[in-house]
Order: sequence, then C-alpha cells, then structure tokens
Amino acid sequence: MKHTLAISFLAGITLAVQVAAVAKAETPAAPDTQLIPRAVLFGNPERGGAQLSPDGRQIAFVAPVNGVLNVWVGPTSDFTKATPVTHDTKRGIRQFFWSYTNEHILYIQDDGGDENWRVYSVEVKTAKATDLTPFDSIPGPDGKPIMLPSGKPLRPAAQITAVSESDPDHIILGLNNRNPQFHDLYKCNIRTGELTRVYENNQWASIVVDDHYKMRLATRFLPDGGMEYVQFTDGDKTQPFEKVGMEDSLTTAFSGFDKAGTTLYYTDSRGRDTGAFFARDMTTGKNTLLAEDPRCDAGGVLADPRTGKVQAVSFNYLRNEWVVLDPSLQPDFDYLKTVRKGEFVVASRTADDKRWIVAYTLDNGPVSVYLYDRRVDGQPGSATFLYTNRPALEKLPLARMHPLEIKSRDGLNLVSYLTLPVGTDKDEDARPDRPLPMVLFVHGGPWARDAWGYNPYAQWLSNRGYAVLQVNFRGSTGFGKKFLNAGNLEWAGKMHNDLLDAVKWSVDQKVADKSKVAIMGGSYGGYATLVGLTFTPDEFACGVDIVGPSNIVTLLNTIPPHWQPMVELFKKRVGDHSTEEGRAFLEARSPLSKVDQITKPLLIGQGANDPRVKQSESDQIVSAMEQRQIPVTYVLFPDEGHGFARPENSTAFNAIAEGFLSKHLGGRFEPAGDSIEKSTAQIKAGREHLPVLK
Repeated sequence: MKHTLAISFLAGITLAVQVAAVAKAETPAAPDTQLIPRAVLFGNPERGGAQLSPDGRQIAFVAPVNGVLNVWVGPTSDFTKATPVTHDTKRGIRQFFWSYTNEHILYIQDDGGDENWRVYSVEVKTAKATDLTPFDSIPGPDGKPIMLPSGKPLRPAAQITAVSESDPDHIILGLNNRNPQFHDLYKCNIRTGELTRVYENNQWASIVVDDHYKMRLATRFLPDGGMEYVQFTDGDKTQPFEKVGMEDSLTTAFSGFDKAGTTLYYTDSRGRDTGAFFARDMTTGKNTLLAEDPRCDAGGVLADPRTGKVQAVSFNYLRNEWVVLDPSLQPDFDYLKTVRKGEFVVASRTADDKRWIVAYTLDNGPVSVYLYDRRVDGQPGSATFLYTNRPALEKLPLARMHPLEIKSRDGLNLVSYLTLPVGTDKDEDARPDRPLPMVLFVHGGPWARDAWGYNPYAQWLSNRGYAVLQVNFRGSTGFGKKFLNAGNLEWAGKMHNDLLDAVKWSVDQKVADKSKVAIMGGSYGGYATLVGLTFTPDEFACGVDIVGPSNIVTLLNTIPPHWQPMVELFKKRVGDHSTEEGRAFLEARSPLSKVDQITKPLLIGQGANDPRVKQSESDQIVSAMEQRQIPVTYVLFPDEGHGFARPENSTAFNAIAEGFLSKHLGGRFEPAGDSIEKSTAQIKAGREHLPVLK
C-alpha cells in the first residue's frame, strides 16, 4: 500500500452583516424540498471502512470518538460490541488495515495535513500503539536537519511497501529519512518497532516487493517523461526489464505478483489505446491478455487471498463494471447483484476466503455494508446487513446523478455527470423543467477522474437549488492514452476549452442559466477556477477555489522532495519550468499573470500545511488582487493540508461557500450557526464581501 492526487475564529472579528437575509432568497430554481444540513453531509460517518481480520473472527472499522474518527474492533459475530483501539484526538484515522498476526491494526497518520506519514501498530487487546517510524527530521549534507521555510524541520514521509502472510510479524516500509528524494526499504517488526534497513535506494521512484519480501522490480522516470523498469536478479543487482514511453507512462504499470511470485500482473496500453489487463509468466515470459475494454482502462482488481491470483477486473466508463476471470467467483457475483441496488465492491476477504465484507454504493443514498458468508464449495451463501455509513441520509431527499457524454469542440467524448435538484427533473431525462443556476465542479489531479456514485458536494449543491456538472476533461485518467495525452501542455488551453464546451452544452440543453454559472473545485479544480475567472472572466458568475495553484512555475518549484523523481513527468505533461522558454510558457498559462482580468467574485480556501500546493500559491494571488483593489475573500486553515480533513473545517468552509454562492447565484442557504466558531477558520481577506451567515 502506497500513499501518494480535499476553521479558531479570529478574536473580535465577525462576518460583515448585509441587510438581505440570504436564507430567504426567492429562487425559482430552488425546489421546495427539505434543506439538508451541512453537518449531515460533511460530518463524520457513523461507521466506515469495515475490514475483517485475516482469521475472520474480528471486524474493524472507523467511527467517531468525541467527534474524531478512530479504529474500533469487535467480534464478527456481533460488531456492535466493538470498542475503540486507537486514540487520535486531532485529524482522525482514515487509512488502516489488519496485520496478518490477527492481533494488530496498522494505520498511518500525518501532522496537520503535511502528508509526512508515520506508520503505527496497535495491539488490539491492550490498545497499545507503537510509532514504527519515529523520525522527526531528515539530515542534510552537513548532518543538521533540513529546515522548511516555515522554520520547521522536514520530516520523512513513510510508505507501507509490502505486507505478507508469510511473515506476519514484519512488514516492509519505505522511508526517506536518509535522502528526502528516495525511500530506502526497511524490515519492521510490528510488535517491537525494530527497524532493519534492507536496501539503500539512491535512484528508484518505486520498488515492487513480492509476497516473500523479495525485491522484484524498480522504476525510475526517464528524461523523455517515460518510465524504465528494471528487474532485481541477485540481491540488489538489476537488469533491464521494460521501457515505457511517455505516451504510455500513465496507462501502463507493472504492479504486483501472485503469492508464488511466478505471475506478474500489469496494465498495458502499448500498441493500443486503453490500458488492458495482462499476466506474465515469469518463468516462460509468456504474456496473456486477461481483460480489456476499448472505451476505458482497466481499474481495480480482486485477488484470491489464498493464492494472489487475480479473479476479477473492473472497468469504469460511465459506470463501474466487473469482468470475472475466475469462473468460481461468478456465482458469488450473480448472488451479490441480487442483494440490493447499487454498485458493489468486495472490501475485505478472510485468509481462507470464506467471508467477505461487501459495500454497496448508490448515487442517492449512503453506503450499505454486508457480511457475506460463502459456502465451502464456492457457491453463493448469504449476505447479512451490518450498517449504513451515514444512516441520517436514508430519509433525506437526495438527488440522482446522471452519467452522460458531451462532445468537445474537436470531437472528444467528455464523460460527465449531471446532478439536478430533486423535483426539477420531472421526466427523468436529465433535463430540468427550466434553466437553473449551475455549479461546474472540477475534479483535481488533473490525472484523476470523476465517477458515478454518492457525492456529498453534488448532493449539497443540488439541494441548494443548483444543477451540478462534473466533467472529465482531456487529461483525466481512465479513458485511454489518447484522451489522457490530449491534455499534455494544455493547462489553461484545451483542458479549459473542454470545461467551456460542457458549459455551452448545458446552456444549449436548457440545463443552465448562462448568467448564473459558477466554477468550483479543489487542487487542479482550484486552478481551473482561477483560470476561469482570469482567462475567461465573462463565462462565470463567480468562483470557489480550494487549494488551487496560481502560478505553475512556483508550484513546480515547491513540490515535496520525494516527488522530485517525477519532475520529468511534470516537464513533459505540464511544461518545463527549468528552461527560460518553458517558464515563459507556464507563466502565460498561470492565473497570476492575468489577475487584472478578474471581474467576478472569488472565494479562496487554503490549508497552511499543504505540501503540494503551498500556502504561498493562495497568498500571492490574494496579494496581487488586493494591490489592484480587486475584491477577494480568503479563508486559511492553520491545521489543514491539501484539502480539509477535519469535519469542523470542511463544514465551516462550506458554510462560507454556501453563503457566497447564494449571494451570487441566488440559491438556498442554511445559516452558519456556530459552525465557523467551532473550526479553525481564519478569514484573512474579504470579510466585507460575504453575506450574512448567521
């Protein structure tokens, strides 16, 4: 498992009060439906992330303890008897799993969103936690700690590289505590915390370790943006294995082995458009095509916990679909499709494969989780309901998400998702009965994608009276290399044109009121928001930027040290910030260079500890706007990173954003109450531009 692409209120400061009570705004687009509280949409789930212990006797999940997510463990026979075994009091735990000892939970946590992960082992019986990576700094060439501009020491970012049933007491960790750019491999005893370095890494971006903790493959980026794979032969000696050109580097990956170490599984787009799923016999060298889809790349896989053999592969074009490779699983899949509506995923399997945790996702409801007992002969058994992650959603008026395709001006299919307010789509044809104010919600990455399913932002905004459009613009992943590579060097270019084409489609189809379209998003989506308000200021009524970069040159100059091996990828796909010509190109594609063109209201949210998009990215565009007396509202969270993890903070920022959108688009608005005071929000600029939130 590797971890790589979402407010105390200032003393004495209150939000500016305006005469209009926005909560009572009359908006023909707003349906007469129940106003869903933000706390229900953005607060902690009641339970989530259930995982079975390898022996199947215990179940673990996350649930709040005093408002903070922690790991709970209880008997599988009655999970309601679970008790908390972790004691986080700040950000909450979101990534955890069982060790093969059946006695320990492993989890990762950072400090205030800085993504410098530490790995912890918790003994379930005693709830005793051991920090397996207790390093507070990385030494520089002079032996002294490397210091950040903030004055804090640079901390290592740990990675869990391998966990194996063959050695339950140990795991393999990646640690960049010697060289911040590269992760050495360590064997770690999860009972004692003892660390033994097994490989000093000075060149590889990643290393693939098999089930016997043997190094098998390593990768590094090439100057042309491609990837080189080498194979370990004798100890730490290597020989060439494969080279993957830049055009295939994000759609081809040699990912892992079966438990015997004789079969290598990989996704490959070379000689084709979409990434198909293959197996290679490492003894004979024979490659076998296992699954493919001409519309989209192979996605998730389901592997037999006893053998490591891949049994099913998912493909997600408009919706997620599974291709079953192992016939013994087909009866299980056929049965699970009958249990309830929605897309299902097998979230956990016991070591003997007799019990599964299965989660069902809807677009208009919470996730439902079941315990599935298989029969010994592999025929379908029975599924027992365990819980829904957010039961408060079950009786609320949630909206449907409509998958659709929109054509770009040059003929690309843009897979998109449209969510309409409940009651406005009477014919269920994904068209409202009248044009609505709309929020174009842009995903981050940009090497990521939007997908069908429950989305709290889509539900929140549609409930307030807005159509919500999510667009997989060129450069999004999952749709083949042609679509992905069409986004190379097109930040603020054709990638932005795709968003404009989607807005035009929505206006032409009478989905959106052209005069009331907002653009909003986080990370790359925040950048797209800034581009929308600077490059095309007449297209949008307002914008909400969350942790978005304002200058691509300064963005690339401040990436985390352990991202440095990927710098060639950024140069080829975004632009070369190391040459004068490249910098000129990137400056021209940066919103900061066009601040003078901003004419529409802008709201910015930023985490002070963001390691990817530094606080300076927001600071510099806010400063430039203030120097030109251009209105802007800026909210900073001192205890957040690349997005807002603490529910108090996400709820508070969304309260501010809701009032902002209501003021400029006319949608409905839930008063903020005391949500802002309960957070750590610091409104650094533009309090006077906000409507009444109380």
